[in-house]
Amino acid sequence: MPEIRRATTADVPALLPLVEDYWSLERIPGFDPQRVAAQLARLLSESDRGGGWIALADDTAVGYLLAVYVFSLEHLGLTAEIDELFVVPPHRGSKVGRALLMAAESEFVRAGCTNVSLQLSRGNDSARAFYHRHGYAERSGFELLEKALDDG
Repeated sequence: MPEIRRATTADVPALLPLVEDYWSLERIPGFDPQRVAAQLARLLSESDRGGGWIALADDTAVGYLLAVYVFSLEHLGLTAEIDELFVVPPHRGSKVGRALLMAAESEFVRAGCTNVSLQLSRGNDSARAFYHRHGYAERSGFELLEKALDDG
């Protein structure tokens, strides 16, 4: 079983190729290594924003999980949102994803989170089944809406 540990800014170079693979898999446009690296380093250096976990097999990154914290009055406190969870194909089905999820959830509890949520692409049935096996369920009556804000 790979080693699972909290990711640090020193892990950014190892995480970038995995993030790029995840974005490609999920068809997320706009992967810019410099911009992604800067924001990843920001997340990993500001623990009040959330954090990341990395799975290492023989000192090679084989998976990661990124999460952010948000205050929610509705959930009466701090909540966690899993932003990205990815395991390289050769390590899928070997409990790496489960180990990343369990490590992150333990930290969410220690941080005082009252809830954890995530987003899935509609066609990612294998991820949906994975999350269902680990106690996640659709939130009846709700859907995600978003709007991009100008950055200038």
